[in-house]
Amino acid sequence: MRIALDAMGGDNAPDAAVDGAVLAARKTGSHVILVGDRDLIYERLDRYRRIRRLPISVHHASQIVTMEESPASALRQKRDSSMRVALDLVREGEANAAVSAGNSGAFMAKAMLSLRLLEGVERPAIATLMPSKRGFTIVLDVGGNVECTARNLVQFAVMGEVFAHDALGIKFPRVGLLSNGGESSKGTELTRATHEMLREMRLRYIGYVEGRDVFNGEADVVVTDGFTGNVLLKASEGVASLISGMLKEEYQKSFLGRVGYFLSKGVYAAIRKRTDYREIGGAPLLGVNGVAMICHGSSDAQAIKSAITAAARYAERRLELHMMEKLNACADQEKWASTKERGFWKNPSEKSINS
Repeated sequence: MRIALDAMGGDNAPDAAVDGAVLAARKTGSHVILVGDRDLIYERLDRYRRIRRLPISVHHASQIVTMEESPASALRQKRDSSMRVALDLVREGEANAAVSAGNSGAFMAKAMLSLRLLEGVERPAIATLMPSKRGFTIVLDVGGNVECTARNLVQFAVMGEVFAHDALGIKFPRVGLLSNGGESSKGTELTRATHEMLREMRLRYIGYVEGRDVFNGEADVVVTDGFTGNVLLKASEGVASLISGMLKEEYQKSFLGRVGYFLSKGVYAAIRKRTDYREIGGAPLLGVNGVAMICHGSSDAQAIKSAITAAARYAERRLELHMMEKLNACADQEKWASTKERGFWKNPSEKSINS
């Protein structure tokens, strides 16, 4: 697998990107293409010994998209940006996936332009894995689309189900719609309209789920709009950080507390591994014709390595092709597909970038 990595994206670029690429190349053997300022990248690579033996190459890009730039500005003015070039490498078949820890809005806009949307899908969705009692819950959208229609949310549900099946190996994924209660009378106008549409879909739809159900494993896929999903994601990150800090504070208050921490160190390490975003690495952008991974802006080398590893796995499993094939086989296209694209995907394999 060849992974194009935006080496200039993120708060810790290019150091975190280069270090993460080295870790990934050593562990997985995937070829990592570092895209960005050639001189800065080589300066960081020169700190490593025997680097020439690793499957790493550099592709120069003269521009950088900052975290503050608007997606529209980045599209118009940064045509040779590191994230745009990384995505173009996927489109041109030079890479199997693109990974970036840069401006997520700009990356999503550039992915839609470069890779294009899957036919019948109106908006892509950012999907993330959140820890639960049963392993992980896929939540989408978590920031790609602040305002959504019921049709958008139904498309997210279909894409999320395919992702759960192909990427996580869940045979019959349970799909839930995030709301403020389990009763059908709850929710907003948007959730009620979506609920009625999902009830008629050939999905394993379990109805409304609440925020706590994301973590207790009631559903494998939880669908929501990007605004609510992002609030849920950031709130859960804050709670996890708070609990971790409180535990450390309490353990340090007494000798017995420090002994208790020492004895339970392994348990807390295991919990940290299950809840640390760095172990997951990134969130796939579902709905585009290719594998595109969005990482946390503050990603370190470990998070970048995990994202590269996940991107290679998704590309190897031909996620976008399987999504097209399964969506094509869905008999409910008239309910969820973009109106102008009904009856699409006659030959899905011919339309996949990685064919």
